[in-house]
Amino acid sequence: MNEPHGERIHVAIPGLEQVLNGGFLPGRSYLVSGGPGTGKTTLGLQYLASSSDGNGLLISLGESERNLRADAHRIGLSLDGISVIDLSPGSGAQSEATYTLLEPWEAEGVDIRSQVEALFPDGPPKRVFIDALSQLRQLMPDAYQFRKQVMGLLEYLNGAGATVVYTAEHGSSADEDLRYLGDGILELAYREDRRVLRILKFRGSGFAEGEHTLRLGDRGMQVFERLMPGEHRRAYEAEELPCGIEELDRLSGGGVTRGTVTIISGPTGVGKTSLGLQYMHEAARRGERSVVYTFEENLGTLRKRCETIGIPVSDMLAKGSLSIDEVEPLHYSPDEFAWRVRTEVEQEGARMIMLDSLAGFRQSVRDADIKAHTHALCHYLSNMGVTVLLINEQSAIAGEELRPSEDDINYLADTIILLRYMELDGGLRKAIGILKKRTGDFEKTLREFQITSDGLRVGAPLYGLRGILQGIPSKTAPLDATE
Repeated sequence: MNEPHGERIHVAIPGLEQVLNGGFLPGRSYLVSGGPGTGKTTLGLQYLASSSDGNGLLISLGESERNLRADAHRIGLSLDGISVIDLSPGSGAQSEATYTLLEPWEAEGVDIRSQVEALFPDGPPKRVFIDALSQLRQLMPDAYQFRKQVMGLLEYLNGAGATVVYTAEHGSSADEDLRYLGDGILELAYREDRRVLRILKFRGSGFAEGEHTLRLGDRGMQVFERLMPGEHRRAYEAEELPCGIEELDRLSGGGVTRGTVTIISGPTGVGKTSLGLQYMHEAARRGERSVVYTFEENLGTLRKRCETIGIPVSDMLAKGSLSIDEVEPLHYSPDEFAWRVRTEVEQEGARMIMLDSLAGFRQSVRDADIKAHTHALCHYLSNMGVTVLLINEQSAIAGEELRPSEDDINYLADTIILLRYMELDGGLRKAIGILKKRTGDFEKTLREFQITSDGLRVGAPLYGLRGILQGIPSKTAPLDATE
């Protein structure tokens, strides 16, 4: 994203100014295009209510002033001080006549410019919102007259220093004409179960490209900028971060490296989440903050389970060194989830993030490309010096082909820690090993892994066995002493 370009017009819509590189440029005109219910009017009302001096002008060609003020009140906006020219059907403003934006001597009918000048003899206010300008096309004899009159109004308002936001129904003939007349186009649309914003044009400035999720709620509109990881970077030291278990740190060559991605993979119940929280426990000892995003397990269960094995989750939560965020995946789009993570990193200073699990995150992504969104999120976190732990649950308990992740995202991992069940001496045991570590050497052995009331335990290397990764180990034949 480029740096903001000079003075900007503030817009009190969370996230929108980031997409617009700081806001609208003064003295320009911007089209907000979209279908019914996508949020066009909400955006315009929030734009008007953002005025620092409380002044602005609303010209309505669609909804009545009464309805617009009621709609603004429902989302907590005050239009006090905002002047309204109500030209909606049935408003009584000579609705049977032909509206015109031209001077009175150029056409008969209602002269909108004269009404503006009557309200503001010293010039219009700095903010003007026209909703919906596309309605005027139905009252014009042809497209030429429509474009001519719209151009005349915009030139008058912009020339007087006003910044104009106007709306149009997407796909209408008026919308096509209006796209050529403004300095910017903000397109709102539906994408199955979410709304999106896309900037198609923004003269005089850069902007955040692509589709950005937006949400309409009881406080109005909020925009969640699409995560572009290359635009975020922070200096950090790529040091080794131990987990506090001497044998495991020896196995992993000192720990996981700061600013890298680690996949902890294994079947259900093998101890993946507990191992991740062990790394976070050690981070708390260093005075660092960690965050777990749990898509499946609730806080109460996770807290109780960890504290029975010596990981003091309650104490960590109380001190602020740990946050556990229960995420309902079907409620959030990938952009909204990325925004939650960014808030923790950029405002709360989180240094370690764990997604528990990738299967739950897949539900949040839904039909989108999980590889693309996981790549963007992990790349962003790595650039910011945050250590990432991805919990991946394998469907098979034992015996099948080894697949550290189910979504072909192994390439993202700098380190892969594998946990497996194995049947040994008539009992069910667990094994742990390191499959990969880009940032340094590691021990190429498997060790027994135990979860006890005194904490996690890692045993000596399991020599003399084969087939551990398949879960059915057997003794290896001894070497012939004569060989």
